[in-house]
Amino acid sequence: MKKLQRFYLVYFLSIFSINAQDSISKAKNPYTEARYHYYLKTILLFNEYLDTDSGSFNTTQLRFLHPIANKAWNLRVDLPLVSTNTSSINKTGIGDIGAGISYIPYLEHSKGIAFRVKIVSNSAVDPALGTGKWVVAPAIFYGSYFYKKKMLWIASLENQLSFAGSDNRSDVNTTALENYLMFILGKNWFAADVAFRYNATNKGYPNNAFIEFGRKITQNDMAYIHPSIGFGNHKSYNYGIEVGMLILF
Repeated sequence: MKKLQRFYLVYFLSIFSINAQDSISKAKNPYTEARYHYYLKTILLFNEYLDTDSGSFNTTQLRFLHPIANKAWNLRVDLPLVSTNTSSINKTGIGDIGAGISYIPYLEHSKGIAFRVKIVSNSAVDPALGTGKWVVAPAIFYGSYFYKKKMLWIASLENQLSFAGSDNRSDVNTTALENYLMFILGKNWFAADVAFRYNATNKGYPNNAFIEFGRKITQNDMAYIHPSIGFGNHKSYNYGIEVGMLILF
């Protein structure tokens, strides 16, 4: 899926951080309060267009997040609809469906860590719309607010590794180190992100960077737009643009 879509790590992190910020002001003791404050039911709907050397890829994705267990845990499901437009392939259909579980073991008033394990299935209806592999992706996050909680920094480390699937498709083995910085300005936010990746399969560096503009529309609804560029040896795309909406309930 590395040519069909980038990691959507940032949006999980945005959801986590916004919920944490809202709850921290209410919780007297974050070690004893039920951590349902930090995970809310969330729907994320977004569309991403990517330009590549061989054509373009467009992904419309529905993501659903739901707190589970003692509510320090979070279940995530991704349902992608992918369209390709290249010189030889023009197809639209369901891509590789993914699911993951996140956990916050530690949280203070201004910083915390989280873990996630995600499985991406070999479920695309056409080989051109997915990797042809089953992929596991463990990740760790560290986040911290500073400057009167007007700025948020999140660093993450994730590895995507295929463990089953078609023998005719390349193995997936990519490690990503990502840094995300958000500036909160009232109901608006501005963010920048740089992700450095190493693809051990083709010995390449499919890095990318983006800037993001977002606004809180209602108490529970937020919208954003972010343009991005790919860079590095064996980059997965040239440029892209994504628009989306977050609904908390």
